[in-house]
Amino acid sequence: MKRSVIRGLGAALALSLGLAGCGSGSSSAAGNGPVTLTLACWSLATAPEFKALADAFHQSDPNVTVQLKEYDATNYDTQLIADLSAHKAPDIYVQKNLLHFMTYVSGHQLLDVSDVAGATTDTVPSQRTYRVDGKTYAVPYRADSWYLYYNKDLFAVAGVPTPDGTWTWDDYDRAAEKLTTALKAKGKDAEGTYLHTWQSPVQGFALAQTPGADLLSGNFSYLKPYYERALALQKAGAQVPFGTASTNNLTYQSQFGKQKAAMMLMGSWYVATLVQQQSTGDADRFAWGIAPAPQYNSSTVKDPVTFGDPTAFGINAGIDQAKVAAAKAFLTFAGSEQAAKLLAGIGITPAHSSAAVVQTYFAVAGVPGDQLSRSTFATHDTRPENPVSKQTTQLQNILRDAHSAIMSGSSSVDAALAQAQSRAKSEVLNQ
Repeated sequence: MKRSVIRGLGAALALSLGLAGCGSGSSSAAGNGPVTLTLACWSLATAPEFKALADAFHQSDPNVTVQLKEYDATNYDTQLIADLSAHKAPDIYVQKNLLHFMTYVSGHQLLDVSDVAGATTDTVPSQRTYRVDGKTYAVPYRADSWYLYYNKDLFAVAGVPTPDGTWTWDDYDRAAEKLTTALKAKGKDAEGTYLHTWQSPVQGFALAQTPGADLLSGNFSYLKPYYERALALQKAGAQVPFGTASTNNLTYQSQFGKQKAAMMLMGSWYVATLVQQQSTGDADRFAWGIAPAPQYNSSTVKDPVTFGDPTAFGINAGIDQAKVAAAKAFLTFAGSEQAAKLLAGIGITPAHSSAAVVQTYFAVAGVPGDQLSRSTFATHDTRPENPVSKQTTQLQNILRDAHSAIMSGSSSVDAALAQAQSRAKSEVLNQ
């Protein structure tokens, strides 16, 4: 009988706590007395890493308690920035991605944690991303990349060959259309693929994969072929229309998890969610796997190019000085191999990489263990969705407007991108 996700989490916690206990001795980051730290997070029902890390750290140092403060996942940065302005923000908060990182740094809202980062740079490659003007302001605990998720059962019903790790976007488009036609013929209420409403699954791949693409240049022509393909699949009925997905507030979890789509491009964080939801019945039980994202051309299939921002913990610059040592100890723990094994044990892709972490990840019941899934996890060239710059947030906001206009059909690709370039020049680049 396979162990459940909860049992898997328990085993991973036991392993992590045992390792942490062996190295912690009797010292405590709390100093002379108990310390309570507050930690910003989101989606506690489907994002188990926050409680797992908080509990594991407390177990390794009982004098330090980490209390979770939940924010809305969609509006996380907006709500957090408001709390920071009102001096109500938690002691430790997550850099969900790199989009707003420079906003926090330039606002002097993150504590310099270079002393913590120095111990993890070699084992956490994405650590360097958070270094600005010689100082480091956050410690990554996750390093997500975007994959192609696919439903093996629906592929079998449709009689369409599953991804083999060599797909370009043309291969993906053909498969999506073939799947849609074949599944409808078999009486299945499912499209070939699902494209979520975010700008990321179009713009992120275009930026990462197109030779010479540069978000900060203000030249967005590299986006055109990616939008033309997305619109063509939508027109062919191979994916839910953007307007339908937006109006009905469709979630990517339900679209793939309830077998409404045979394929879906999504970040690696979804592995843990899908495993959990299949164990609880919130998602259907079916065989699935992950494959490399489709490529710009065949030249990169051996080292597939994808995108993704790391996720990191930073310390509120306004923290009580009596809590700083405990907060830094938590960041040190979050970037350690102990924490990485814990996260891998619940299907999260940790920032700390090692052979032991990979072994732990694929030992989790429900995580697909086929060779393609393993190689997808281990081999990819992940490029940042959000280059670290003070201009990134404004430019991405402009491109978000262009995305909605294009996918909803309210503007042509050429007109929307031309307007975005004009706005980028007048509102951001020439300021």
